[in-house]
Amino acid sequence: MSRIHAHLAFSVALIGLLAAMPAAADTFFFSTGDPDGKVATAAHPDTNEKFEIESADDFILGGTTAITSASFTGLIAGAPLTSIGDVRVEIYRVFPKDSDLGRTSGAPTFSTPQVPTRVNSPSDVAFAERDTASSNLSFSTTDLGSFTASNSVQPGGIHGAPGSDTGGDGAITGEEVKFDVTFTTPFTLAADHYFFAPQVEVTDAGGNFFWLSAPKPITSGAGPLPGDLQSWTRDEALDPDWLRVGTDIMGQGPFNAAFSVSGSVIPETSTWVMLLMGFGGLALARRRLSLSRANGLTS
Repeated sequence: MSRIHAHLAFSVALIGLLAAMPAAADTFFFSTGDPDGKVATAAHPDTNEKFEIESADDFILGGTTAITSASFTGLIAGAPLTSIGDVRVEIYRVFPKDSDLGRTSGAPTFSTPQVPTRVNSPSDVAFAERDTASSNLSFSTTDLGSFTASNSVQPGGIHGAPGSDTGGDGAITGEEVKFDVTFTTPFTLAADHYFFAPQVEVTDAGGNFFWLSAPKPITSGAGPLPGDLQSWTRDEALDPDWLRVGTDIMGQGPFNAAFSVSGSVIPETSTWVMLLMGFGGLALARRRLSLSRANGLTS
């Protein structure tokens, strides 16, 4: 084999090696599994008739990832499914990122007068968001039938310390609905620890959306998550602080929430450099081979 053919074979092998990288390196999927029926937590945007309530649960990215879709499961209570309005998903980082530490001593582990702790909570403000009103999120729903959660956090049921431990607002029954959302503008997120926070507007004045809990530790879905945090919640009166659904409000738990996120891992720069080098080497080898043939020097 000539040196030119050797270069050509090497370049082809390099490109083949890159193409043969495991599929797991190209895709991302995380799920907490199906609802366990233990608790349902209100989560809806601010409207003329209702004040905002947020609930959040965490996931971890090991590399830069484009999150293109997600799902979450909850109850529509007190209203028909036809009353579903705006759907929103917010992404939070872990406190103290994106947070105002000047409100207190500034220590990363401070406790504010409103809540027992902010350690491992979502940050003060969202890092990114998508919603149907902005046309960068679309969704579909699957009606899973009537469902009862053993306990709930309902509007008016979130209180700052020292009265946060209410034990919850009791059982709640509604129509179990799975929301499958597509981010028409994907979230591009660097490697980090994040919280996923969905909200569903129910236009009927008497209705609300409640996000259902999932087992903790995770027993299905994506399986155990090292460093898995619990679900948190807040309303407008508690903002910018958060309470733990299980530890602070229920006096039990902790809980996860039923959701999944999916996307594609964005290759690191070094991978693209290797790929470009491989294509460059292939092009150079082909050029040299063509010149050699033209000069009658091939072997």
